[in-house]
Amino acid sequence: MLALLDLVLPAPCAGCRTGRTQLCARCAAVLRAARAGPAGPQPPPPGLPPLHAATAYADPVRQLLLAHKERGTVRLAGPLGRALATAVRSALGPDRGAGGVGGAGAATGPVLLVPMPSTRRAVHERGHDATLRLARAAARELRRTGCPARVAPVLRHNRAVADQSGLSAAERRRNLGGALTACTGRLPPGRLVLVDDLVTTGSTLAEAARALRAGGRPPSAAATVAATRRRRRSQPAPHQPSQLPSHQPG
Repeated sequence: MLALLDLVLPAPCAGCRTGRTQLCARCAAVLRAARAGPAGPQPPPPGLPPLHAATAYADPVRQLLLAHKERGTVRLAGPLGRALATAVRSALGPDRGAGGVGGAGAATGPVLLVPMPSTRRAVHERGHDATLRLARAAARELRRTGCPARVAPVLRHNRAVADQSGLSAAERRRNLGGALTACTGRLPPGRLVLVDDLVTTGSTLAEAARALRAGGRPPSAAATVAATRRRRRSQPAPHQPSQLPSHQPG
């Protein structure tokens, strides 16, 4: 159906603005070739769980994420969600086993993907909840490849926060401190993995992890589609997988 719509209503690729389809073969190949690995700011903010990203926040991935999130190009949710699933697998580590979650995870329940919450205003303005959509696409991909996964949208805003654009890492931590709460009472057993489209300073994910710990369910890890490279100016960048570059918070 989506391929048919591309024929009827052709649009240039959201990643490179060429061709007559919303995701060209070359940009799709970039997503498929992404090698997930450890990511995030250095040093990480307090409380940030182990974080893995599928790739760097650089074109064409940057343009694909913006098109999905800000322009409502929902057809990109599938390929971006598959990239997010690779980051989740990387974050779970080599012990996840044939069933997708190894050791205690396999015995106690599925992987529970906890998406970063969007504000009501953002959902209204964009017409969809981009992060929730990506989490659902990632969960489908994980189940397809043998990993029992579910989406658990248990995070909520309990107060207003300022626009994060232009804020420093310290300002973002102050802006977000105590802004989220987690409704964990009905969560089934399983390993919790925070998911988002992008990580920059890590402040949003750290606040989400704090809220889950306060609710008695600390997350095992965090995963994003993309990550910006952030580091101390006085130190060289830590080794990153060659496919993994940089991002702005979702």
